Amino acid sequence: LNAFNEALYDATARGLRDAAADPDVSVVVITGAGRAFSAGTDLMEMQARVSDPDFVPGEFGFPGLVDALAEFPKPLIVAINGIGLGIGATIIGFADLVFMSSQARLKCPFTALGVAPEASSSFFMPALIGRQNATWMLMSSEWIDAAQAQRMGLVFDVCEPDELMPTTYRHAHVLADKPLASLMAVKETMVAPISEQVRAAKEVEGAWFRRLMGTGANAEALADFTGKDG
Repeated sequence: LNAFNEALYDATARGLRDAAADPDVSVVVITGAGRAFSAGTDLMEMQARVSDPDFVPGEFGFPGLVDALAEFPKPLIVAINGIGLGIGATIIGFADLVFMSSQARLKCPFTALGVAPEASSSFFMPALIGRQNATWMLMSSEWIDAAQAQRMGLVFDVCEPDELMPTTYRHAHVLADKPLASLMAVKETMVAPISEQVRAAKEVEGAWFRRLMGTGANAEALADFTGKDG
């Protein structure tokens, strides 16, 4: 289900950085292989992070992926082909266009895991969908279906499953046909005014995440999932 372990965080961050530096790349599309978009962070590795003294973080890890997303200077399109949990949902904040399968669902499971929001979602979600929708999405740990996501304004378009990628690539090609320098200029003018708020949200979230991870409700949730005590 494309759960993110350290290796996948590293590979995705590296892919984004390579694409950013490649003059032959104008637009990047991210989607999931198989029936899911992403099941979010691998909870086995989250448990190992707090309980295994020999745990070795990746070169970039989750923070490095978030930085790569925040700094990506070209159009970034996300095609949500199946379930999107955690970073599989919060990545939307960094996307310039989002397409979603009518069969896909999203969930921000932070309160179910006893942790804090991530990936500057505490800034992006209220900005994208309003305070009350963001409150429900970030606090309830409930599923959001495609129709609800579109009503909220979280996605650009909802497509039938077999039309998701053709529709996504059709829009990607429209953008890719435009001058790259102009595309980057448009993105920079939209992103620059909020960059400090994005950074500040990431820092506050990180402090809360470090405080909560491996303790209290998070320890219980991880033990329930992995069958191991912290």
